[in-house]
Order: sequence, then structure tokens, then C-alpha cells
Amino acid sequence: MKATSIPKAKSYPPPHQLATPTELSPQEVRAVAEAVNPLIADAFALYVKTKNFHWHVYGPHFNDYHHMFDEQAGDILDSIDGMAERVRKIGGATIKSVGHISNLQTIEDDNDELVSPEDMVRRLAEDNTRMAKTIHDAIILCDKNRDTATSNLLQDILDKTDRRKWFLFETLQGTIHGT
Repeated sequence: MKATSIPKAKSYPPPHQLATPTELSPQEVRAVAEAVNPLIADAFALYVKTKNFHWHVYGPHFNDYHHMFDEQAGDILDSIDGMAERVRKIGGATIKSVGHISNLQTIEDDNDELVSPEDMVRRLAEDNTRMAKTIHDAIILCDKNRDTATSNLLQDILDKTDRRKWFLFETLQGTIHGT
């Protein structure tokens, strides 16, 4: 079977019917949308990875990890709609498909057949750390582009990401491979 390439989904400018009026300039809208849409893609990727680990965790800490991963996945999923709606509120276009997510995501998929519970925690800790840095950078960009509402939304999401990082870090303490 021949592999097909997925065309890049266009996020900007949106069709005029979707160009919600805003006090931001077209350049500011574009900058914010281009910073937030990859965060949405990464949130989808991290959500799926976290649920994957939730479904496939095993071992003596099954119950604790199973519940922690489920709670964390819920927090990640909750962030997606807020970010996407924020992009729309300022007149941008957002994620349209799984292919669009694939084009924008920086969080790697995890298709390994078996991952140890400690490696699950470690991988999620690394991904949440990457996500936190990207969110922090997007907050700075939003502030530079006069979009304090998006900046405020991302600050709340950053706080929840930092909480996940903290829980994952503490969970790694005392493991054979923990730091």
C-alpha cells in the first residue's frame, strides 16, 4: 500500500466567515494562533499517551498509577477546548483533524508494545516538562502580542502542567532509575 502524505492544514488566515472581530491586529492573531495550535496538538498527543499508559499500566503500583494517569489525562483533555476556543475568540482557526495534530505535535507518540511503569512515569514527566516550557514560551508571546486573556488561560494550564510534573517527579523518587 502506498503511503500518502497528509497535507498541512491551514490555520491562518481563516475564511472570512470564521474571522471573529477582535481588537488584535491580524499579525497578532496569527502569532497567537501559531503559538497555541501546536500546544493543542501536543495536548492531544499527551492525552492519548497518558490514556495509553492508564490502560496498560501493570505491577505493584497499578492502582496508584492507573488513577494518577486517568486524573492527569482528564486535566489535559480539559485544557484542549479552552485553548481551541480562545484561538477562535480572537479570529483564528484551530485544529481540524488528526492529520493536523500530527503535523503540529512535538510530543512523540508511544507505540511500544510494553513499557515498564517506571518508564511510563519518566516519559510522561519528560513530556510534561517539554509542554510546560512550550506553554511558558507561548505566554510570553501572547503578552508581546497584547493578548492577555490567552496569556491568563495559558498560565492556568501551566499551573496544572506543573502540578502533573510535580506528581510524576515525586512518583519517580525512590525507583531504581529515579533521580
